[in-house]
Amino acid sequence: MKKLILPVILMLAGVGGGVGAGLALMSEDDPDGVAMNPCGEVAHQEEMMAEPTPEPVALDDREYARMNNQFVVPIVTNERVTGLMVMSLSIEVLSGGQEAVFAHEPRLRDAFLQVMFDHANIGGFNGAFTSSSNMRLLREALRGAADQVMQGHITDVLIVDIVRQDVTN
Repeated sequence: MKKLILPVILMLAGVGGGVGAGLALMSEDDPDGVAMNPCGEVAHQEEMMAEPTPEPVALDDREYARMNNQFVVPIVTNERVTGLMVMSLSIEVLSGGQEAVFAHEPRLRDAFLQVMFDHANIGGFNGAFTSSSNMRLLREALRGAADQVMQGHITDVLIVDIVRQDVTN
């Protein structure tokens, strides 16, 4: 009986801490959980937070094409470069799709760089740039750009490495 008391207390403390953190992080000006989605329409936060569920693909049916070079994106603040983001990406495709990715790599790189520049311009690489919401926005935008170029042949875009190097003057 005594052996069960500590795990139960820790479990209750963990659940209480999670609920407390959720309440503390809830927006005060949005108590109903209603927000504007990127299209300007009103949506509930649950709808905005839910990622689209991709079609289930067996793990053996996937392969990965690592982009040959890293992506370097300048971080500009007050018309000055204050840092650099360096990222490596891999593209998840169905088996046999690697060759198509490498054949379209210049177009993919261009689309990915545009997404990364846009993300940098809205401040996505400032502050806690690796927060789950920030990374989710970036991944979704990268996946959308890849889907436009490859027209549905890509199942996911993976951010393999991400580093921010601040420039000191």
